[in-house]
Amino acid sequence: MSDSAASRLIKMFEMISHVIEAERDHLSELDGAIGDADHGITMSIGFLAVNAELAKCDTSQAHLADVMTTAASAFLNAVGASTGPLYATGFRRAAQVLAGRDALDLAACAALIQAIAGGIRERGKGQRGDKTMLDVWLPAADAATHAVAAGKSADAFWAGVIAAAENGASATRSMVATKGRAARVGERSLGHVDPGAASAVLIVRAMAQALEHPQN
Repeated sequence: MSDSAASRLIKMFEMISHVIEAERDHLSELDGAIGDADHGITMSIGFLAVNAELAKCDTSQAHLADVMTTAASAFLNAVGASTGPLYATGFRRAAQVLAGRDALDLAACAALIQAIAGGIRERGKGQRGDKTMLDVWLPAADAATHAVAAGKSADAFWAGVIAAAENGASATRSMVATKGRAARVGERSLGHVDPGAASAVLIVRAMAQALEHPQN
């Protein structure tokens, strides 16, 4: 394969890390209301580690699946608890669905989003309505699937994915947490946006910015 597809995927992770770093304190503030106030720090550490490992990749040789496998291992090694295994599993599932692909067209982007969502759901044994990152990832995956099936343009594809992600995160404000650390505060989680959902929206937006113009 050409190195452009792998390079774009690596660039995607760089952009994710940048936006997470910019919003690190805000994410931790959100977590402080219903959790341990460390979500921003945790996500920052994880994606900085991912970028450090991906910087070692030879993009002239790396495949898309290699990039995702490297990201999964790096994130898990840096963030061993809670969020670490969730995103690591999502990234590993993404590596599986990208195996053999040599372009990041809209079908591949949809498969990437679906796999991340599916891996997180599988590992966390959660669903929509639990007030977690799945309230972002699952509707984003549905939007991506429907956009590809409808033959939508790249702009419409990503606009739909982002809207679904943002709406999903906003919806967590009216939910009571049933999973993760936030579940410990029960009804007191009502009225707060889930920090994992908030960071997931940042990730989806960064993905859109990096991958919006499909590779032909």
